[in-house]
Amino acid sequence: MESPASSSAQEARKALGQRLGEIRKAAGLTKRALAAELGWHESKASRFESGTRAPSERDLRAWCRACGADDEAEDLVTTARGIEGMYVQWDKMERPGLKWAQQSAIPLWERTQQFRFYSPWLIPGPVQTGAYIKALLTSIRDRRGLKDDVDAAVEVRLEKQRIVYTPRKFVILLEESALYHRIGGTEVMAGQLGYLLSVMALSSVSLGIIPRDIDRPLMPVEGFFMFDDHTVRVELVSAHLTVVQRHELDMYAQTFSELHELAVHGSAARELITTAIESLG
Repeated sequence: MESPASSSAQEARKALGQRLGEIRKAAGLTKRALAAELGWHESKASRFESGTRAPSERDLRAWCRACGADDEAEDLVTTARGIEGMYVQWDKMERPGLKWAQQSAIPLWERTQQFRFYSPWLIPGPVQTGAYIKALLTSIRDRRGLKDDVDAAVEVRLEKQRIVYTPRKFVILLEESALYHRIGGTEVMAGQLGYLLSVMALSSVSLGIIPRDIDRPLMPVEGFFMFDDHTVRVELVSAHLTVVQRHELDMYAQTFSELHELAVHGSAARELITTAIESLG
């Protein structure tokens, strides 16, 4: 079975290939004629149009030049870069260090007005404490064998989280089980859960918790993070997935809405958090 990551990227490559075909046809060229003009084998042009091979930026510019469509080139290059960024393995993203990985997300956060986060296992970024962040990033560093820039990465993440105190909206859904995973140990978790209670008072934050003991028509799915209506990010074991296809965005939005219906808010959510704190002993 094809993974959601490869499926999403493949669909985007097919859409790019269809656009290349439209440009070629508008120029009155067959694939064979275009390939001959560029000194390629015909199969290369066919693979680009079918989406089975990703064109380089040089290929895209050459294609547009041969079709007399130089004005299309930069849009196509931008699209191709976006596809390349859809599925990025962690070892590539984190090779420069955890600090860089944290900084790379800042532009997306800054241009987003509404955040919708669903997390089945962890307390998500916007409402994490410094100690919880450090415990998470230390675990990532050790598991993936990364260089030790955890303290610098924590500083970047904490600076980024100040966005919670700006005129934006954060709608966060947690599975109740996320309250019981003792990331960093008892003391760190107690501080984290206490912080959740305090951020619930912010007008910018809506926190819902899906109780463990309900009869549920929708099982937990992968954790995902929605940025306005244009981007979804999913953290997989091996890689970081960015979803931008319209119908897939709609699926995540619908799933979030259904999960939201299962969650409790306000005093009922605070009661679940308090119970989790008390369980720490």
